[in-house]
Amino acid sequence: MTHGMHSDTHHPYLDGDRNWRDTATRYALLPLRVFLGVTFIYAGLDKLTDSAFMKDSGAGSIGDMMRAVRDSSAIPAMVDLALDSPVAFGYAIAFGELAVGIGTLIGLFARLAALGGALISLSLWLTVSWASDPYYYGNDLAYLMAWLPLVLAGAPMFSVDAAFHRRRRQRAGGYR
Repeated sequence: MTHGMHSDTHHPYLDGDRNWRDTATRYALLPLRVFLGVTFIYAGLDKLTDSAFMKDSGAGSIGDMMRAVRDSSAIPAMVDLALDSPVAFGYAIAFGELAVGIGTLIGLFARLAALGGALISLSLWLTVSWASDPYYYGNDLAYLMAWLPLVLAGAPMFSVDAAFHRRRRQRAGGYR
């Protein structure tokens, strides 16, 4: 008895050329983009609207949080930099999260936004959540890994980047 391999075992789903697998592949990063974009926008707004967070000291302040994690972080020197001006660092993180979230959600400079999100997540993992035991309790590492597919692929669907790309392609085709 021989066994053959069929490469056309799934049925076309959309417009003749595409099947359901191709469609799922095209849209695979969209839920991740929406989740990370909304989450980072929310995180940035939450920091900016929390009056206790944007203070050098006090319950819930960025300053007290940084002092609490300094000795348990992977790179205490990073925390020391933040402690030089904790409020400025808090604003930098909040505005960075907003920029990353908006860029990711609308797909504007999507790879750059994703790289920014990965760097924010990496810095938070190395400082704030480094001491999580076991390591997978620290959510910043999971966020870092979630950003990597978007760093690699960008936002090819439903994005400003995709619209710019289509427009450039149309213009290039019109000059031939």
